[in-house]
Amino acid sequence: MHVYTAGQWALLFFFYSLCGWVWESCYVSLCQRRWVNRGFLHGPLLPIYGFGAIAILFATIPVAGDLRLVWLFGMLSATALEYATGAVMERIFKIRYWDYSNQKLNLHGYICVTSSIAWGFFSILLVRFVHPPAARLLAGFPAALVDPAALLLAAAFAADVVCSVQAALDLRKALIRLAEENEDLRRLARRAEVAAAFAGDDLKRFRERTEVEALLLRRRVESELEERREARALRSAMRQEVLEENFRRRTSVKLEILDTVADALETCREHLDSMPDLTGEALEARREDLAEAVQRVRDRQAIIRSRTAGAYRRSLRILRGNPSANTREFGEALEALRELAGKRPGPRA
Repeated sequence: MHVYTAGQWALLFFFYSLCGWVWESCYVSLCQRRWVNRGFLHGPLLPIYGFGAIAILFATIPVAGDLRLVWLFGMLSATALEYATGAVMERIFKIRYWDYSNQKLNLHGYICVTSSIAWGFFSILLVRFVHPPAARLLAGFPAALVDPAALLLAAAFAADVVCSVQAALDLRKALIRLAEENEDLRRLARRAEVAAAFAGDDLKRFRERTEVEALLLRRRVESELEERREARALRSAMRQEVLEENFRRRTSVKLEILDTVADALETCREHLDSMPDLTGEALEARREDLAEAVQRVRDRQAIIRSRTAGAYRRSLRILRGNPSANTREFGEALEALRELAGKRPGPRA
């Protein structure tokens, strides 16, 4: 096998990244029954395929004449790359862009035996059938244009990577923010429940009014009832309208929870003077504690009201391109983001 220059390797990387994007986008689009611009980047490239092809070609150069060794070396190199990429991306972005956890004989969900075997056969397909015509095409490319073309594509690729990494970091921030917000709602509701019981309020009635899980479930049920309408509205011309509507609904539910909690805390504060067991410093401390809790509720409401749907737009683009993405730490938050876009998790591609 020919040993290429750095510029030629770069062109091969972009070529196989494009081929991988075409394959994945077509396959996932058929599974989802809608067009999916697959991948992490904005442009039509899937770097994992480009790096995978280059790794396989490098690994199989010494054994290109033996299909058994091509299968073995290609499988090992591609599997190692897949594991490293999946682990690093999850560590940085808190999202698994692919997950083999449901497959037999998987390692941490990043790789599995069936995928590795497929990589081996892909290596044979690449080395014996795909790469030879690609190599001839590359050989016919004017030598004087190889490096300029590689540099131009690398510059565009680098710009795309910067934008896409920022979008992935935005998604990570959105997941963390939503998870913290939901947990804060639960803490405030529990705090108000304790205060209501302390003040002799009707605990059962209060729980019915401030049950965060029930209110969040109601939001999910309403979203399910509108799923068919939203599926039609998710066409490009209507996508923004669906996002705005779902964002408005989610914001309304959370503000309703906080209003209920704040009302309960205010009621408890008003009842403090009628409690004979609280006097002097204890009464003042209790009053300050409730005032601080009410202020915290109002601050949280102000944060929620100030947030716009646009803050999630870049994060949702990543989820649209990776419908099977999941996370171990922020499952509820990821589901909430998918609901904003009117989507449910699709089958793994």
